[in-house]
Parts: sequence; structure tokens; C-alpha cells
Amino acid sequence: MSAPDQAAIMAFAEAKVSPGRLLINGTWMEGQAGERDVISPLTGASLTTLTQASAADVERAVTSARQAFEDGRWRMMPPAGRKAVLHRLADLIDRHAVELAVLGVRDNGTEIAMALKAEPGSAAGTFRYYAEAIDKVNGEIAPTADTVLALIHREPVGVVAAIVPWNFPLMIGSWKIAPALAAGNSVVLKPAESASLTLLRLAELALEAGVPPGVFNVVTGPGRVTGEALALSMDVDVLVFTGSGPTGRRLLTYAAQSNLKRCYLELGGKSPNIIFADAPDLGLAAKAAASAIFRNAGQVCVAGSRLLVQDDVADDVIAGLISATKAMTRGNPLDLKTQIGAVHSAEQLAGNLGFVADAVAQGGHIATGGARDMIETGGYFMQPTVVTGVKPQDRLFQEEVFGPVLSVTRFSDEAEALRLANASTFGLASGVWTANLSRAHRMIRGIRAGVVHVNTYGGADGTVPLGGVKQSGNGHDKSLHALDKYTDLKTAWIQL
Repeated sequence: MSAPDQAAIMAFAEAKVSPGRLLINGTWMEGQAGERDVISPLTGASLTTLTQASAADVERAVTSARQAFEDGRWRMMPPAGRKAVLHRLADLIDRHAVELAVLGVRDNGTEIAMALKAEPGSAAGTFRYYAEAIDKVNGEIAPTADTVLALIHREPVGVVAAIVPWNFPLMIGSWKIAPALAAGNSVVLKPAESASLTLLRLAELALEAGVPPGVFNVVTGPGRVTGEALALSMDVDVLVFTGSGPTGRRLLTYAAQSNLKRCYLELGGKSPNIIFADAPDLGLAAKAAASAIFRNAGQVCVAGSRLLVQDDVADDVIAGLISATKAMTRGNPLDLKTQIGAVHSAEQLAGNLGFVADAVAQGGHIATGGARDMIETGGYFMQPTVVTGVKPQDRLFQEEVFGPVLSVTRFSDEAEALRLANASTFGLASGVWTANLSRAHRMIRGIRAGVVHVNTYGGADGTVPLGGVKQSGNGHDKSLHALDKYTDLKTAWIQL
């Protein structure tokens, strides 16, 4: 994907957006539960409308997926055929990258420079990665006595339901759709009701690429209807979800109440970013700390939302952090120079501001930011906010904000840094800045998180897994390990 210029971006910025519909068995249709306005966070105004699926619509989509799986139109296609289809889809994503990125920005508020890379850029790469895995991931022959042949087959699980959040719908959706399809499954996708448009466009491109009807279905609507119906369905084999902890708990309950479907949940984080006095470049660490929390307005599951900084250098690091924060460009998210996007919704903005108010009430100090921004646009923008003096028992230290709000806490030594890092119910990501190789490895071993960055923050590509521990969930997206969620193992024990 070549880098677009601003004119190419703006050419899509005012385009009329067609109403969103359901995709069931290769046919676009209206849902039975009415429609809702899609509100753009850039303006606070309606962008288009989105049809709402009923529980009956969801079950029709599941039935379509089951029929497609059972008749083998996709799973029994030769691996080279499925590989070619997914490569064509990746090429189509690249061809329509600017359109997809702009549509996503208008729908969920991510700054366009990040959206281009994180949404169509990542999605195309993800589909290519799993397309190439199709004819390279094999079964096994187990070591046995000479009188027995033991084969271990990998088989698709069947019908996969994927529930995707609003912050990076195309990227996170592809993390789930691509390996599920590569393994030979059928998919029913439920995008977030407030950010469905790019995934609906992806579904159009999937049909164009040659994904057979019924293999990839999309149902839109509120989680309390569509998500619940998928989780309660007796014909969904695996449910994958990225979103909030309370919703994840409900999905587990629904799975238990129905067919005991496997649930893989990614439930967010409150990730510590730890700067030791011996960091190789304190200025770089401070600048990276700002980027780690304020890109996409902090609406990133792995965001470094808790900055832990050693006492000896805390004043200098905080000064550098504030300087870097103030230097980040705020403005129209469709401008390539903008570095901080919009908050996704009015409700999210109100919640973010509530966290700041609580932090101040608990003794925190607003070092910069703390208020709504760009009110004249009608959109939902917030100043990037740094709160110092945050204590481990404070709400801002413990709870995920999912907004541009950074807590700063000081520590004295390595032992205290590790205690603070693990003083959370979450365990998704983390960062460590140190020039001491032994300390880096001790921290990697000691921090309870699925990802530990060292002398950087973010940027891990699709070759490595992303998943959490504790209340950040289970299972992994990305890498070949993601295929484990979408395949079953079958043993063939053959007496010779």
C-alpha cells in the first residue's frame, strides 16, 4: 500500500455512506429489529444508518454458516484454492485501503495516519499471513510401536462467532476472521454496533474475492441482542470476543447455558510502562510514554496507561513527558498531521472526564490536559491528560479508562516497580525501560502480562501472539498460535 496524500484522503471524506445491512448466506438484507443512526465522533452528527438484527436473524446467519460448513464448499476446497481466495481478499483490501481507512475514521475517530497502518494495512497483512499458513501447518505422526500408526489430524472446529470492538474493528476483526477462515471454518461476525462500517465493506470485498456465500456472514446490532443470541446459539462451536470484562463474563455464562461452546476472551488491560533511572535514553522513553497512551486517544487495549517512573529521574521524565504530550498535534483526525484522534462517543468522553475528576478527588494532580477539546466541531475530543501522584489504591491506577488519560506513579527500586506493575487485576501488556540486561530479564519473568516490551512500546507484528493473563482474558490473537482456537485435534490410532 503506497502512502496516500491529503487530497486522496479528502476525496473520500465527504462521500455518502450507504446504510449498513446484514449479510446472510451471501445476500444483503434488512434486519428485523429496525435501524439506528451511526453517529460520527468527528462531528456528533449522523453518518448513515445501520440495520439491527433480531435474535431470529442471528440464528439464520448461524444456520447459513452451519450449512456452508457441512456441505464443504469452503473447508473441502483444496488448500491452494482457499489460499488464493484469501490472497485476493488481501489485494482488494490494499486496493481500497484509503477508502477503508477514511470510512473507519469517520465511524470511530482514529487519526488517519494511524488508521491507514493499523486498519487496512494490518488487515491485508493478516489475511496474507494466514493464507500462507494454510498449506504449511500440518498434522503429526506420533512415535509409537511398529505395529501401530498414530496420526494427529487438525480439523476446523465448525462455526465461529466473532464479536469485535469499536476501536480497531478492521484490524481486530481480521485477527479473528483470517485464521478462522484459513482453518476452513465458517464465520458469523458481529461488529460493534457503533463501528460496523469497515467490516461491512470487508464482507463485500470477501464476496468479491471468492469467499463462498454462507462462509462469512455479518450481523449488526446491539450486544444485548446480537451478541447474546450468538453466545446462546446451540450451533456456534467457538466464540471469540474482544471487549469489556463485564461483557466477557456474560458471554461465558451464556456459553455455559447453551452448548458449552469454547470462549476466547480478550478483555482489555491497565498496562504498566516502567522507566528505570538507567534507561538508555530517558528523553526517548518519555516521548514513547506519551505515544503509548495518547495515540488513538488512548483507545488501545495495550495502551501504556500506568507510567511507573523511578524516583531518581521522575522529575526529568515527567517534564519530558509533558513536553512531548503538548507537542503532539491535535486536530481533524482526517488530517495526516494529526496525532491524537477523537474519543469514540459522548458516553466514552463523559466516562473519561469522570475518571479525571475522581483522580483529583483522590489526591492526584493534573499536570496537563483534563478537559474536553475542540468543542466547536461538535465531535468528541479530549485533551491528552497526565495525572501525577496517583496511588495504587486509586481508581485511575486500577481501572481501565480507555481514553487519553495517563496515571503517573513513582517507585524507589526494582522490587517496588514489580509490585506496582502486578498490583492490577489485568495482565495484557507492559513496558520496561532499562539498560541493564539482567534487570530486563528479571522484569520479563516477574511481570504478569502477555506482552512485555523492552526499551520500546508497541509495534509487535503478526508473527507473535497477543493475549493476556488474569482478567485480561485467555487465548491469543496473531501468530500461528491463533490457529489453535479454530482447529480441533483428532487422533487416528491404526493397528497395522
